[in-house]
Amino acid sequence: MASTLNSPSSLFTLPISSIQTPFLPKTPELGKKKPFNLVSKRAVSCKANNGKQNNDDSSSSLGSFDRRDVLLGLGSLYGATNLVSDPFALAAPIYAPDLSQCGDATVPLKKSPGTNVSVHCCPPISTNIIDFKPPEFTKIRSRPAAHLVDAEYVEKFQEAIKRMKALDEKDPRNFTQQAKVHCAYCNSAYEQMGFPSQDLQIHNSWLFFPFHRLYLYFYERILGKLIGDPDFALPFWNWDSPKGMTIPAIYADSTSSVYDAKRNASHQPPVLVDLDYSSDKNLSKEEMIKANLCVMYRQMVKGSKTKTLFHGKEYRMGYAPDPGAGTIENGIHLSVHKWVGDPTQPLKEDMGNFYSAGYDPLFYAHHANLDRMWNLWKTKLPKQNTDFTDADWLDSSFLFYDENANLVRVRVRDCIDSKNLGYDYQSVNIPWLESKPTPLAKSKLVAHRHSPGQAIAAEANNIIATSTAFPIVLDKPVRVEVPRQKKTTVDDDEEEVLILQNIQLDRDSSVKFDVCINITDTDTPVGPGDSEFVGSYTNIPHGHHHQGSKLNTYLSFPISDALEELELENEAKIVVTLLPKEGEGLVSIGNIKIDRIRD
Repeated sequence: MASTLNSPSSLFTLPISSIQTPFLPKTPELGKKKPFNLVSKRAVSCKANNGKQNNDDSSSSLGSFDRRDVLLGLGSLYGATNLVSDPFALAAPIYAPDLSQCGDATVPLKKSPGTNVSVHCCPPISTNIIDFKPPEFTKIRSRPAAHLVDAEYVEKFQEAIKRMKALDEKDPRNFTQQAKVHCAYCNSAYEQMGFPSQDLQIHNSWLFFPFHRLYLYFYERILGKLIGDPDFALPFWNWDSPKGMTIPAIYADSTSSVYDAKRNASHQPPVLVDLDYSSDKNLSKEEMIKANLCVMYRQMVKGSKTKTLFHGKEYRMGYAPDPGAGTIENGIHLSVHKWVGDPTQPLKEDMGNFYSAGYDPLFYAHHANLDRMWNLWKTKLPKQNTDFTDADWLDSSFLFYDENANLVRVRVRDCIDSKNLGYDYQSVNIPWLESKPTPLAKSKLVAHRHSPGQAIAAEANNIIATSTAFPIVLDKPVRVEVPRQKKTTVDDDEEEVLILQNIQLDRDSSVKFDVCINITDTDTPVGPGDSEFVGSYTNIPHGHHHQGSKLNTYLSFPISDALEELELENEAKIVVTLLPKEGEGLVSIGNIKIDRIRD
């Protein structure tokens, strides 16, 4: 069983002088206690080789000395989680990791809960780190829909991957090395700069979209360099359109360099992807297409009305990982990962586990379409959405090797507009923009007769309460009456949000549960095409060094549209139903409330 650092006796002292990141000014040393790590033999000093990783950058949001610098040092002395009574006291960007301090990633064993195995995902170390500069280009590269590419493109793409796989195994551009990038950033090979008791994690937060955009950008540039085509662009898996909902043919050819044998054998073409996947459904082709389009509408139009709902919760230096995923990351993103992954493999490799996902070339097509969603969210939806302007988001940074094998430090602000990186996406139909869910029934719930905030049993149906108070363990369906805030003013920019707090489960558990409102029984299936269906929570197992086996996270579901569709705008309380679909009894909910937020 892997050791973790959860007790005060195992926290470190780290001198601030060693936290000389590219965006953090030098500050006085606070302590000289030697670091000690129970998890691995890696040191915890944040100094880079030859100091070249830590050049000062006066353009950062931390360009002058202030109390946060002192708090950062104290954070390493006492542990970040013991400091934060004011959540903004430690506000700072997440810094690019020190590659010289990379340790083995952790992968949870499904058959032995709480036990991790170590996987070496660390990249080669370079002492020369350059800052990213926008590329020079004569035209915008167009990433094509994978199901629409011609034979010439297929040949070029297959040759590029073939050459990437043929590179020396120590070359950071090698196919395996590139696959390990995702493993390292997602399975805790890195610690946060300045906070060695906190893992660096790019999932379940506002870093999800920018990290993967940059990851694919450098991957694409490497492929183009290998075939001598600077205009080469990765394909995207157009799973949001009916004709693109099967695994694209170029990835299904077993003789191709882009084929991966570790995929679900029952989901090969012509089977349609299930964008709300938990288990196989007995739906016709037409029913599956309709359900998928409703999933897209729900998550992109109804579910992503604010920056936080789309991108995820803020994640700053010193924060514990997994503060909360955005709607798309927790929804379509994970569903496709699980749908593709091979259930016969020990950990559902390749796509079904974060540590191995990068070994399937289909991963990059999947994330290219997710990246396309970021563009569509800002340009094609009824509301004109905009990204965060928070400097701690904009200045968060990562390290990637580029097409010339240079180690490049790049910040979120460098990738806000894909066109500044020289690429955009092929224009295709967006049928889900009109795929609005509809209510199952017009009738409202019976009058409320229970105290708000309690789990209740319905008198004439098969929904059974598991508890009369929080926390609720989801070992069977449960209903909870949740009071709404009294609205005193009319504000069209406000969104009413259902919030699930303190969602706790083992990190190595594969879990999914659906969230519905205004349903009176579970005999009638409720799905994404129904207004009563609010959304789902999904977890793919992923390990952490310091956070232990328990995941504690948070999830928001916008419900303003659903309340209007179900004629519940004037109700003082809403009945929320939680329906476990996978991992019954493995997750608990600490509280459920309804709030109002605005962008």
